[in-house]
Amino acid sequence: MIQNGGNSMTLEMDKYSGSGIGSKNDYLFGRFDMQIKLVSENSAGTVTAYYLSSQGPHHDEIDIEFLGNLSGDPYILSTNLYAHGNGGHEMQYYLWFDPTQDFHTYSIDWNPQRIIILVNNIPIRVMHNRQNIGVAFPTRQPMKLYTTLWNGDSWATRWGQVKIDWSKAPFIASFRNFNANACIPSSSNNCYGFNSGKNKGLNGETKMKLKEIHAKWNVYDYCRDFRRYAHGLPYECRKTNNRKGLQDEDFE
Repeated sequence: MIQNGGNSMTLEMDKYSGSGIGSKNDYLFGRFDMQIKLVSENSAGTVTAYYLSSQGPHHDEIDIEFLGNLSGDPYILSTNLYAHGNGGHEMQYYLWFDPTQDFHTYSIDWNPQRIIILVNNIPIRVMHNRQNIGVAFPTRQPMKLYTTLWNGDSWATRWGQVKIDWSKAPFIASFRNFNANACIPSSSNNCYGFNSGKNKGLNGETKMKLKEIHAKWNVYDYCRDFRRYAHGLPYECRKTNNRKGLQDEDFE
C-alpha cells in the first residue's frame, strides 16, 4: 500500500505471498536513506530487505536484511555484498533499540572507493574497494533500489529451526521518506566522479562509534568464521592482505 503521495508505504506478507517494490531508476553511486519500522511481535522466519541490486548472473548487490525473531528476542541486521556475482561477505549485528516500535533510518552510502552502511547516521560497516588485491567491488553495474518482505524461514531464524507462525499473519513492515542523493547514469554521464569526494573516510568521532558498534553489537563476521573457512579465510580477510592499498586512518 502506497500512501502520502508516495512518501510512505507498507509491505505485507501472508501464507500466499510476500511483497516488494523496486525503484524506476537505476543508480550508479550515491547515498540511499530509508526510514523503516519492522514487523512487530513474533516475526520469526520473516525477512525484511532493503538493498541495491543489478540484474544478471554476474550481478552486484549491497544488502541490508532484517531477520525476524520470536517475540522478545532481538532482530538481526544482516549485511552482505555481491560483486560480479560473488557474495559471501556477511556481517550481522543486533540493534541497540527496538526496530518495531518506531521508524529508524537505514542508509547505504556507495562510491567507487568504499561502501558505508549506516543506522541512524551511525556507521556500522565500511567495505573498501580492494580491487588492487584482486577482490571484486561494485563499480560498473547500475543498480535499482528494492524493498521486500518475504518468507525466509528455511534459514533466517536460528538457521531455519524456527518457522513462521502463520496465525500471526498478515505480517506488515512500514517504510517512509526514501531519499536517493544518487547518480542516474546516461550516455553523457558515467557517474564515476559522483560521490567520490564525499565522506571517503570516517572522522575521529565516527571511527569511535564504528569501533563501539563492532565491540558491542556485531554477532557474525565472515572474516572470523574459522569453521566455514576451515581451509583458509577469504583472501581479503587475511592480515597480510587486508590493509594493502589502504591508509591506516581509513581502515575500519
